[in-house]
Amino acid sequence: MPSHRKTLPGTRQQAGVTGMWIIDSYYRNGHVELWGRDRQGRITLRREPWVPEFYFQLPDADSHWEMTEALSEQYNVHECRFETVYGPCCGYRTDAGRQVADAILEQTCHEARLYNVDTRPDHRYMAEHALFPCGEPEESRFSPDFSLPERVMEIEVLENPYAHAECRQVRVINGDPGRKDLLSGDEKTVIDDLSGIVSSCDPDVILFPGADIWAPRIVAKARINGLDPPFSRSGIFRKIEAKSYMSYGRTEYREGSLMPDGRLLIDTLTGFNYREGGLSGVIIASRLTGLCPNLAARFTAGTLISGYEVYEALLRGIAVPYRKTDAEGTRNVNALRACDRGGMMFQPVPGLYEDVFQVDFTSLYPAVIVLYNLSPETVANPEKQGFLPAVLAPLLELRYRTKQLKKTAPEYRGADSILKWMLVTCFGYTGYKNAKFGRIEVHEQITTHSRDILIRSKDIAEDEGATVLHGIVDCLWLRGPGREYLKARIEKETRLCTELESYDWLVFLPMPDGFGAYNRYYGRLNDGSVKIRGIASRRGDTPDYIRHVQNGMLKLLGTASSRHEINDVSDSIRELYRDAKEGLMTANPQEMAIHRQVSRLDYSRNCPEASAVRACMVAGIPVSPGMEIGYVVRDAGKWAVDLSWEAEGFDKAYYLVLLDRAWREIEFSLKEAAKGEVDTG
Repeated sequence: MPSHRKTLPGTRQQAGVTGMWIIDSYYRNGHVELWGRDRQGRITLRREPWVPEFYFQLPDADSHWEMTEALSEQYNVHECRFETVYGPCCGYRTDAGRQVADAILEQTCHEARLYNVDTRPDHRYMAEHALFPCGEPEESRFSPDFSLPERVMEIEVLENPYAHAECRQVRVINGDPGRKDLLSGDEKTVIDDLSGIVSSCDPDVILFPGADIWAPRIVAKARINGLDPPFSRSGIFRKIEAKSYMSYGRTEYREGSLMPDGRLLIDTLTGFNYREGGLSGVIIASRLTGLCPNLAARFTAGTLISGYEVYEALLRGIAVPYRKTDAEGTRNVNALRACDRGGMMFQPVPGLYEDVFQVDFTSLYPAVIVLYNLSPETVANPEKQGFLPAVLAPLLELRYRTKQLKKTAPEYRGADSILKWMLVTCFGYTGYKNAKFGRIEVHEQITTHSRDILIRSKDIAEDEGATVLHGIVDCLWLRGPGREYLKARIEKETRLCTELESYDWLVFLPMPDGFGAYNRYYGRLNDGSVKIRGIASRRGDTPDYIRHVQNGMLKLLGTASSRHEINDVSDSIRELYRDAKEGLMTANPQEMAIHRQVSRLDYSRNCPEASAVRACMVAGIPVSPGMEIGYVVRDAGKWAVDLSWEAEGFDKAYYLVLLDRAWREIEFSLKEAAKGEVDTG
């Protein structure tokens, strides 16, 4: 059964493994394998014998006595009492595997309730023994201050992983000051040299752009040539299969990967968590979720928040449901309209506004969960302390701290970014049908409260004489007096934390129909930086050439602190645009690459994505839905494209149109500045 020992929140007990800074964990052959450094700095592998168990509860135990007896003959089966978020349950525990769990469901016509079936064994071991990766004994998981691995190696293969099949040039930076190694030659020699360097330097972390593509190839070639494969301390690797999946209506793709025993291998090119949070972001994700860093580097923010909730449940002795059955009940249309209305937005009037400030609620949705005690079990029992508020409260408090700390200490930015994404996804997770601790009514209550909060904040602002320019879900853009007082009043009346940002000027862009766009704006903050959302330089599919041009224009705009000064730099910006149009004629085709995800492999109409998929297939490159492909449009009339690294030319007329779109986003502010003061009503 889960441990019911009393533990300080977020701290580690002196359990079976003590004094070990854990860098990797895995369950294999009846043992949890833990890699880490002991107090003397030595790398240690500890194998702890452990057999995971799961629980099941039968709707009518007497009618299934034959099944329980048959199970008892082959496995350890015991009657027991265990905790769920809804309260205690009486049932059985057994050390049988997942196949048996599925058989129980099948035999009981899916009426049995099962728990702890699909939790990762090493993850569960860590939680039940109050252990967590990348931390010292008795250290709090929720501390913003933690140590990073000291031995970090950087590896880069100087070949295109799609254009070249062999690894013949590798640059290695092994972490020693000033020491670099460039390995070149035939593939067998390069791999052998690489393996030797990794073994002698013995890093804890390997940063490797394209690792999830190159590592499987390098390991396979090493074994073919009778060499010791690099990266793993034991020579053993765990595999994550590539897969396509749906997320918020989009087809996403996760690259397959090899995870080495005893080391953290991070793909710095494709790994979202590393790109957002760096090494510190990956480490804090591992510490909070209890998942080994190799998984924390590869999982999505949604999987991280799920892992965190599972870890907290197991740590607290709460069983984790398997294939939960509390699906949304049937409701009439009027009930759905009343409950499922989403977030609140106030549409802006397009234009250029000076002296604007923004009041932004910090992690609004998780804060609402905590403030209003929203959890699956509190829907029917609001007075009960909810599981979700209890586990999100320390995470939210940590976010408040890192958000403040990063203002003066940049080293906290990585941790803050990962926390932001984990907390953002915890809202969507409450409405996900397979979420372990989700329920659609909770999802709806969150948006209901958030709408009330935004409307109340708007009323407070207008009561204090401010003008509301725009509002979207968790923030308001305002003009008027007493911004600090207004911020304090909103916080007092809503009981939520906010952040205040002040702009010298701010531009809300129009949509094609002339109305203001909700999520396309840019402006100069009081510190001189330019904040941008939704425009070309922010979009992931904008060609580098056009991105650089628009960034250059924004840089010039950033030198202007007022409408008058924007007029002063207007001619320079227009000249930059004219130069960009001329330079486009002789630009490098690689700078015109468009990177987009392909949603499917069989497009019903001709489009650049369909041509890119065909080009990959001709080149022998496997493609899956959700995968990102880089291509250059060679002929827009026929939607003929070349893969980005093969392009030798491009359709200049097509790219002039894209450049003109990016220019119009900047030109709008120049025209508005020339008009004079805008009446904001």
